[in-house]
Amino acid sequence: MKDNTPINGNDLLALGYPQTELLGIALKANKKRTGLTKVEMLAHYKMVLDNAEDYVNHKVFGKLATAIVEGVGLRIEEDIIPLKEEAVTYSIYGADHIEEGAIKQMQVAVKLPVAVTGALMPDAHQGYGLPIGGVLATENAVIPYGVGVDIGCRMALSIFDIKGVEFYGMEGLLKEQLVKHTKFGAGQGFQGQYKTQHDILDRGEFNLNPFIKNLQDKAWEQLGSSGGGNHFVEWGLMEFMERDEVLNIDKGTYLALLTHSGSRGMGATIAGRYTQIAKDICKLPYEAKNLAYLDLDSEAGQEYWAMMNLAGDYASACHEVIHDKLTKAIGAEVLAKIENHHNFAWKEMYQGKEVIVHRKGATPASKGVMGIIPGSMTAPGFLVRGKGEEEALNSASHGAGRQMSRTQAIKNLKAADIKAVLSDHGVELIGAGKDEAPMAYKDIHQVMAAQGDLVDVVAMFTPKIVRMADDGSRED
Repeated sequence: MKDNTPINGNDLLALGYPQTELLGIALKANKKRTGLTKVEMLAHYKMVLDNAEDYVNHKVFGKLATAIVEGVGLRIEEDIIPLKEEAVTYSIYGADHIEEGAIKQMQVAVKLPVAVTGALMPDAHQGYGLPIGGVLATENAVIPYGVGVDIGCRMALSIFDIKGVEFYGMEGLLKEQLVKHTKFGAGQGFQGQYKTQHDILDRGEFNLNPFIKNLQDKAWEQLGSSGGGNHFVEWGLMEFMERDEVLNIDKGTYLALLTHSGSRGMGATIAGRYTQIAKDICKLPYEAKNLAYLDLDSEAGQEYWAMMNLAGDYASACHEVIHDKLTKAIGAEVLAKIENHHNFAWKEMYQGKEVIVHRKGATPASKGVMGIIPGSMTAPGFLVRGKGEEEALNSASHGAGRQMSRTQAIKNLKAADIKAVLSDHGVELIGAGKDEAPMAYKDIHQVMAAQGDLVDVVAMFTPKIVRMADDGSRED
């Protein structure tokens, strides 16, 4: 029986391959592997490294050999900014259920020259640069990939004056209005009379430079729409086990609307541009290249900071439009509305000093601050109140977190099994791809148990009618 064990970066590092872009090129050669065992492949890898000229025309190793001959990843750039030899300290919550890749990414992040401290939330999984569920405090620097591609991605919750028992007579109306007033997925937006006017479109930051000005029309078109991937708009039941004095809501179950989305194409375009600018200015070692940062005193840093804040407020406006439309459509009164960013950077105080706190897929949880932590389409979400835990940089998880990559979910999960799980939980799903199946996510109860020191649970949300992008598509 052939040994099809995958070859990883550590295998190649052990052979003498440098931790540069050459490592990525080398790993791609493994995808063309046909009939060779791991031992045989590694033997070839070693010979290519030692005698690249002999392999330039090889069908499997040709590209790798050519890259070596051309010196790709072998030349040491003089302007590379070295990482710290000693990492700054960081805290991990729920370490037993966090994948190794996310921990390794965090270990690189806390060696950045600008790193002050960090924390890893229990829903953490591997991302680009900073892991999703990673929190990092830096000194006067912002990392575009520490914020994330979907700048200002956030949760918004409206709790209505409609008792839970009334939901079961309203399902038809709720579904109809949900479909009528929402749009999802890459490139989706509103045209003509269906566009919404909002003060966000008059913000002065749109005149900052031609780049952001050119995004204004697209922002108007997409205002009030939702992204692809894991973004959703859903009706559900919010249960308070006891009266909450701060919200002035009595014990009981209420109809609620929960939304998850970000700054759409505008945010993604800003992220792409300023990540590249950061990489051009701030050249870090290969393993840290996606953590390139901008000095906040620089022109590019100030531009990004202004645009990040604009994108965050735009994301909030998108949720406001959705909630206003649906509240009006069902003729309800809002008892309370709560929202929070979870892909953003804030200026905060840490041990008496101002730092830039990046929360990439993490919920702000300063003392008394409210947030929403969703589970999956069949698992409960939680309305929480922060405890202000300094070691966690006043943060909590932003959800259950993935236990299965999108590719794994699409490849391994069956539509019939997903349908059965939804039926068992009494959830009606409109849209979504297999990559958003409930089974792709960690156990939300396990995640919540790991962050008891970070937040108090105020109420529990149970999804009932869920809408997502029809094709499971990603952001623009």
